[in-house]
Order: sequence, then C-alpha cells, then structure tokens
Amino acid sequence: MSFVIDDVLVRNDPAGLRLPVLFDSPHSGSVYPADFRVICPHPLLRQGEDTHVEELFATAPDHGATLLCALFPRTCIDVNRAVDDIDPAMIDGDWPLPLRPTPRSTLGMGLIRSMLRPGVPLYDGKLPAAAVADRIDRYYRPYHAQMRLTLDGLAERFGAVWHVNCHSMPSSLRPDGRDPLAVDFVIGDRDGTTSESGFVRLVAETLRGFGHRVAINDPYKGVELLARYGEPARGRHSIQLEINRRLYMNEETLERHDGFARLKGEIDMLIHRIADYAGQRVLRRAAE
Repeated sequence: MSFVIDDVLVRNDPAGLRLPVLFDSPHSGSVYPADFRVICPHPLLRQGEDTHVEELFATAPDHGATLLCALFPRTCIDVNRAVDDIDPAMIDGDWPLPLRPTPRSTLGMGLIRSMLRPGVPLYDGKLPAAAVADRIDRYYRPYHAQMRLTLDGLAERFGAVWHVNCHSMPSSLRPDGRDPLAVDFVIGDRDGTTSESGFVRLVAETLRGFGHRVAINDPYKGVELLARYGEPARGRHSIQLEINRRLYMNEETLERHDGFARLKGEIDMLIHRIADYAGQRVLRRAAE
C-alpha cells in the first residue's frame, strides 16, 4: 500500500502487520524537475544520487516497516540539511528570513547545492530567491511533513519508534579528503545522542556477522534528519546507515554488479532483525 506525491515522494506502508520501524531514503531520487537547469553534464550529475538504495531496502514493508523515499534528486534540494543552511552568496534577491549557513554551505553542500563535489559546479551564477523558496515548498516541506507524520503516528501507537536513515557513500575518498574509506558501513547516531545504544549495537553486530567492516560515527555522524527526529529520551531512536557503493555497483556507470544480490539478501536479513528487535521491545513495554 503506497502514498505518493508525484515527483516528490513515495511512502510504502506494510500491508499486514505494522511495526514501529521507519526506513527512509532521502537521496536516491532521480526525477529531475524540468526547471532544474545546471551546467554539470547529466551522467556526472547522477553520481550525486544514492543510486539503488531504495531498491536495497524495498522489502521493508514485507517485514512490517514503513519505507519513505524521496523522488527528487538531492542536488535540487537536500532534505538532510536545515532549511536555513543556505549560502547567501548564491541567492539572487532578498531572502525573507535569517540564514544560518554552516561550513557545508560554504563548501557548496548545503540545503541548495552549488557544487556536485569539489571542483564541479552546478550553476554558472546565482539562483533567484523565488526559485529557492519554491524548492523548499515543493519538496523539502512535504518530505519532512511525512517524516513527522509517520514517526509521530508510530510513536503514539506503540510508545516508541526506530528509524533508519539510509544512504550510500563513495568508496574513493572520505568527506574530509583523507585516505579512502576502509569500511563497508558507517553507522551514525550523532555521538550517541539520537538513539539507544542497543539499536546501534544490533545493526553493527548484524553487519559484522556478515563479514563487513563497520565504523561508528566516523566519518559520518548523521545530519538534519537525525538531529530533528532522534529523541531517545522520548522513545524515538534514529540512526544513519551509510553503505559503501563499491559493494553493489559500478560507481562511474551506476550499474549494479554481481555484489548487489548478495548485499540485498544481507539487507533483507538486517531489516528482519530490526523488525524483530522493535517487536520484542514493544512487547516488553506492554508487559511492564
């Protein structure tokens, strides 16, 4: 059973048993708006996507979990950034509210990207303020509205909720430009502030059991989606999961390779264990 906002998002709900688990893929969208005009070649532009991540987690509803996926590309607007994380230098015209650009915006990686990656600009000039406001209204607000609606609904019904924010990471370089990543997965919980430790431990031990190398909060800790929705004191547990792209695809052509089937089977087992964990925790709460 699905809820769809055309070109914006799709939420796939479980058809039967429902559990307090949400997976979301905010960066796998590939529906490029007609008015999204950039100077970056489209094949290169697509390397900014978390390609195939929504497929890796597609069976989540079969396990009683909800799966929310963005359909628009992160290069258009990044829902994993604060709404005021905008570089004022890239806006043409007056902006009605105060802006609070972070170092990510300075590097061209804020709410509205100006760079695909270092050295690869997206635009040849500034963006009209009205165009930026339209992206926020058309894409950013609906995505976050669905996140809040889903998490609130599950938490109210079950007393707690477990959320996995799903991403992929390039294998070539760490985001700080240091040595190439030597791990297969990175779990982020913003240094222990967005989830109970048991949830992090379950995911890490499951992935390590498959033979993968797993890091915690290094180099990815989680950004806006965890900061906004992870509230373990209220029973709302959010983690970010980064998957090394070399495990399942050619990073230049974006084509899946032979490792995809194996990884998808492992992700299916991970989803099953998360669902079982959440179900057991709910039963324990009910018995207390």
